[in-house]
Amino acid sequence: MLSGRVVDAAGLLSVSERRRLSNRLVDVEKQSKHQFVVVTVKSLGGHDIADYGLNLGRSWGIGRKCFNDGVLLIVAPNERKVRIEVGYGLEKALRDEEAGEIIRNEILPRFKEGKYPEGIAAGSEAIIREITR
Repeated sequence: MLSGRVVDAAGLLSVSERRRLSNRLVDVEKQSKHQFVVVTVKSLGGHDIADYGLNLGRSWGIGRKCFNDGVLLIVAPNERKVRIEVGYGLEKALRDEEAGEIIRNEILPRFKEGKYPEGIAAGSEAIIREITR
């Protein structure tokens, strides 16, 4: 269930980290009108992360309906999966290649060191740079 801009079901972030990131995402949405949500999950329940993200974005209604301009950063630490799901309305601003680079260069190196909050923060800032240009 969408309960805010940061849904940390896997418990990777401290209260202050969640609050800081949530405030940042709210500010970005006010500025750009694009909705960006970060979600961590305990398990993908056997689903492919791409399908999981697509279904999550649809069921939660991420982004403005008429523009389809939402972004989800999904982290599933138990399955060691990360995905950036981008609505069609933002695909020019954040292409699949760019999303892949953000995951490879900003998120995964920090995750490999066990620094989940830093990886989420770095990945989020990189996504924000792309969607607010």
